[in-house]
Amino acid sequence: MNELSIDLQQWIEHSYTEAPIGIALISIEGNWIQANPSFCNTLGYTEPELKRLSNKDITFPGDLKIDEEYMAKLLRAEGDKYQWEKRYFHKNGHVVWMSKQASLIRDDQNQPLYFIAHVIDISSKKNVEVKMHETECMYKLISENALDIISYMTPEGITEYCSPSIRDVLGYEPEEWIGRNNFHYYHPEDVAALKAKPFADHDVSTYRVRHKSGYYVWFETSTKIIRDDSGEIQRVLGIGRDITERKKFAESFAEAQQIALLGSWEWDIVTDKVSFSEQIYKIFNLKQQGAVPSNGFLQLLHSEDQQRFLELRSEALDGHTVSGEFRHLEPNGSVKHLHIRARVTFSNKGQPLKMYGTTQDISERKKVELTLQETIERYTSLKKYNHDAIVSLDLDGNILNMNAMAERITGYKVKEVAGLNISKFIGVKYRNRILLETTNHTSVERDINKIKHRDGHSTEVLTTIAPIIINKMTKGYYIIAKDITEQKKLLIAKEAAERTNKAKSEFLAMMSHEIRTPMNGVIGMTDLLLETTNLSEEQREYIQVISKSGSTLLAIINDILDFSKIESGRAVMISEPFNIRELVDETLDVFQLKAREKKLEVKTSISPSIPGMLIGDSNRLKQVLMNVIGNAIKFTEHGDVSITIQDLEKGFGSVLLQFTISDTGIGIPKDKLKYLFEPFSQLDNFMTRKSEGTGLGLAISKKIVEMMGGEIHAIQTDEPGATFVFTAYFQHEDIHETTHAEYTGKDEQDQQETLNILIAEDNEVNQMVLTRMLEKMGFQPSLVENGNEVLEALKQADYDIVFMDIQMPLMNGLDATREIKKVFPAGKWPYITAVTANALRGDQEICIAAGMDDYISKPIKMEDLARVIHRYRSQKTSNHL
Repeated sequence: MNELSIDLQQWIEHSYTEAPIGIALISIEGNWIQANPSFCNTLGYTEPELKRLSNKDITFPGDLKIDEEYMAKLLRAEGDKYQWEKRYFHKNGHVVWMSKQASLIRDDQNQPLYFIAHVIDISSKKNVEVKMHETECMYKLISENALDIISYMTPEGITEYCSPSIRDVLGYEPEEWIGRNNFHYYHPEDVAALKAKPFADHDVSTYRVRHKSGYYVWFETSTKIIRDDSGEIQRVLGIGRDITERKKFAESFAEAQQIALLGSWEWDIVTDKVSFSEQIYKIFNLKQQGAVPSNGFLQLLHSEDQQRFLELRSEALDGHTVSGEFRHLEPNGSVKHLHIRARVTFSNKGQPLKMYGTTQDISERKKVELTLQETIERYTSLKKYNHDAIVSLDLDGNILNMNAMAERITGYKVKEVAGLNISKFIGVKYRNRILLETTNHTSVERDINKIKHRDGHSTEVLTTIAPIIINKMTKGYYIIAKDITEQKKLLIAKEAAERTNKAKSEFLAMMSHEIRTPMNGVIGMTDLLLETTNLSEEQREYIQVISKSGSTLLAIINDILDFSKIESGRAVMISEPFNIRELVDETLDVFQLKAREKKLEVKTSISPSIPGMLIGDSNRLKQVLMNVIGNAIKFTEHGDVSITIQDLEKGFGSVLLQFTISDTGIGIPKDKLKYLFEPFSQLDNFMTRKSEGTGLGLAISKKIVEMMGGEIHAIQTDEPGATFVFTAYFQHEDIHETTHAEYTGKDEQDQQETLNILIAEDNEVNQMVLTRMLEKMGFQPSLVENGNEVLEALKQADYDIVFMDIQMPLMNGLDATREIKKVFPAGKWPYITAVTANALRGDQEICIAAGMDDYISKPIKMEDLARVIHRYRSQKTSNHL
């Protein structure tokens, strides 16, 4: 066998031994015959250990059937090869996902000999939803033993000797070849090329030879020319071998390389030439050519990586098998990531001869790695800096990890509790319920309301349980706990303050009523006295002072009554059509005399885009304007007072107006601005004490403005005087389109005032929060604790809006919504708003899909409730119109 044959054999052995894919032979009975190192390493076995097992022994039970089906198809010759995915058991017991490609090798009689399998580890692909880790592909290739035929031929190609091995290889007796030209047995397509090829002292030819049975066998023949002393060719020595299986192997190997984006290369160190496989050309987008100088291969790598490759190559020349990741810069500026492996073969004298290497395009894997790294970093940051305590558990309830907030609540560091059971902090009972109730944790979430600290005290929490799902299987649980200690304190303090305010308001109302009765008598009697004709001037003056003082005192009592009514939530907003321009004129008429006495100019500007007719509580709006404009005129001695009204936004059926009242009076000290809207704090105290009053005017105005969905504030400027700005929402109607017979002020008033609201919430704290907020907005909601009670409540009464908690016992909010839409007719469906502690991407879509109309997430704010109510009213107005 000449040197070229040895090199080829070494290359095949190297490809088999060093290939990053698994290669194995399986007997027809399913036993392992042979496996390369990559296959063994992937499953953790040595080759002897694997040979003592069968394919069935290490196949996942659920995948045996598909194995049997494909093997049977190959035996029935229904295909040349098949590829499928299956699971193997690793030696240590865990499951490894493989992409398996198998084909069947048959003998000369077409009888099955063994299966050839090459596999790729696709575990990372199967776990990409959670792990997204590096995909390590391992292929199985086939190796073969070449049976050599030794022959002597004349320069004309006449065979003089043929070894007996020809019987096994080609089916001929040696005598059938001797004395004949062997071109007679070659494939017609190969004969012309062989005849045209000149003799060389050492040569290798590949061609097809006809088997005695009629089919063709691929042959590779190494020839050596034997010359006489004069140099004339005497004989040609040929050593030929059957490479049919090798050709199949090469085709399969090329296909495997293409699938894995893997190419091979060979550096002839002696000649300093590098030759590439077909896949290398594809990886680097090169035109196929002959061997190139080694520097040409180096230039294919990113300039920043070339020195590192030279260092890697030096390690290989020292006898090490090396590998590393490098980059290739594409002409368009994009970057390919490559994984390069290499090994050097040496002569008997230790001289390096050739370097064999593989290059794999791992760009997609790098993208996955970068995405995974980004995901990990995002998750780590979210977990680390989350204000809620997060604890991860395995399926036995043992703690795997927890964040800084969990360390604070438990009093332990992560390293102290890793491996401890969560029952230490929540009790065995709740630990068991978490592990058993894998589909619905609503009840256990509600019951886990305390977490024990190492010093013995407990922290009150709101808990969420979430499964850890990997590859569609539950692998553990997250406990997410919000510390509500301060929230509970604030709620208790808020409730106490509300009780105090309510008691104060009720006391003021009672005292005001008690005072009003005698005051009505005083004022009435003074009026009768003033009508008497025989009073002296002095007596008349005294009685007028009494009457004026009584009227002032009655005005104070009225302010107190009005404020106490608003403060206690008993004030009702009336909705009726009104003309905003006429309302402003009526308001200014009241102050016309006072402004004329002070020689003040009162200017008004109302945006022409504001609808002529609005719908709302005109009396309350006038009350606010009276207070603010009255103060402006009261505290302005010279100059002017201006009133500007603009529309800030206009939606379907509603408009937001902004009122700006400015004066040139004495202004407001900057440090007093914060007291302007506090009850019982008189504006006069900041300037003079000439005026009388309760100090409730601006406080009442603030409450009214908030009831109209707006806000009020004073603006501090460098100009003299003061500027007040307030906003308010109103409905609007087009004068030319309000002829609908059923659309009356009474209808609109009912729509605005009488909302029947139902709260479905099982948590007492959340019940309190929602109820108090709605009460502050002027509503009296009803309360139920689960979905079943919601259905019963809807059978007993009609509700306009249902604030539906998602997680409730017996029947959750989603199921309750579906039942409402199924059981009740469409006309009886309330406006269902989801109230949920979850705020993850996709939760709102789930709620809407269940039939809900709106969505708010905890913690709930007043503006959230106002938005829902506004949307409901707008929708109802739209439907009515």
